[in-house]
Amino acid sequence: MPAVQSEELPDADGDPMRVRLLGENFIMFRDTSGRVGLLANSCTHRGASLFYARNEEDGLCCMYHGWKFGVTGQCVDMPSEPSESNFKDKVRQRSYPCVERAGMIWVDMGSSSPPPPTPDFEWLGLPEDQFVVTLFLRECNWMQALEGDTDTSHHYFLHGRLNPDDEPSLGAYHGDKHSHLEIVHTDYGVVYGAARDENEHTTYWRITQFGFPIFTLFPANGYGSVPGHMWTPIDDAHTMVWTVIWTPSTPIAETSYHSRLIARGDRARLPNTSDWLGRCRMAANKTGDYQIDREVQRTKNFTGIASIPMQDQAVVESMGDIYERANEHLGTSDTMVIQVRRRLIQAAKELRDNGTIPPGVANPEWYRYRSVSGTLPKGESWVDGFGDWMAMRSNEVPAVELHIAER
Repeated sequence: MPAVQSEELPDADGDPMRVRLLGENFIMFRDTSGRVGLLANSCTHRGASLFYARNEEDGLCCMYHGWKFGVTGQCVDMPSEPSESNFKDKVRQRSYPCVERAGMIWVDMGSSSPPPPTPDFEWLGLPEDQFVVTLFLRECNWMQALEGDTDTSHHYFLHGRLNPDDEPSLGAYHGDKHSHLEIVHTDYGVVYGAARDENEHTTYWRITQFGFPIFTLFPANGYGSVPGHMWTPIDDAHTMVWTVIWTPSTPIAETSYHSRLIARGDRARLPNTSDWLGRCRMAANKTGDYQIDREVQRTKNFTGIASIPMQDQAVVESMGDIYERANEHLGTSDTMVIQVRRRLIQAAKELRDNGTIPPGVANPEWYRYRSVSGTLPKGESWVDGFGDWMAMRSNEVPAVELHIAER
């Protein structure tokens, strides 16, 4: 899973940084040779935090007694012990392997040796000018956050504009707010096609994918771009959200609708701090009610909150750290939410009971797919109509997609 951006750890022998993943505290550092290590926070000698360690000569040197650990966690120096002692050869600091791809540091927290490859998403192999990555902190459980992407019915409410003639930047608009879902289970996860009546001749489709275990794609409106999210669990109540937008064959235009949303002023961040939850915090947050404007809510859009990411953040954080799902009442429009939960629970049980490796771990090629939205003639299958684009057999943007974008 992605942990930090490479630019957050730019220098060899630079400052170590605190990183929390899956509820555990770690120290990440770049050694003299440029390699990245992720070590348990507490020194295995007496428990002092390695955040305060000296980063020098290819290792972190604990400032308490000078014990030094390389990126693999092996103790390489133990100056407090006699020179003839081989005790250092028997001591390891708990560590997890890291790999850098596309300007990101990925961490494998499993037990496989060697670690499995990263998912082979299309954007990981593209030039830098064809994808954009941004990340921000969301203060709730990762699954609670992820399920916004698997919920199609909220699109024209939470992200909706009230007047169809207003600028699309105010939100989406569609006359038919009820969708018919078609669910397909795949090797990598689950995909849905959400159909809405466009007119008597055509149907509007939105195609969204969930990929094991933390990946989602959602449809863009035009521009030939593909947006998605990666949901890195920090702990039970905090998630690092990675937004990735890419264009398969051309540089991302600066005027792209989604790129403009990411760059809006209301996406401003608070200054980073060095504590466990000090990265990528939004200036608009729950302490200021996400800068909600009630007049805009009455006259312009459904929420009064300026940006789509902040609208999502407001609703999922408003549920609390972990919502009590027994209190939910799920309808037919929640079918994708239900099916994704079932797949995840099933995979967890099979891993626990039988040691079955979850889907996708050993099959990075399964992640080469795209989301899409657009209109098709009534009765035409979305699998057939958008299949070449979704399966990456063609880089031609479906012309029907532009029809929707122009609206």
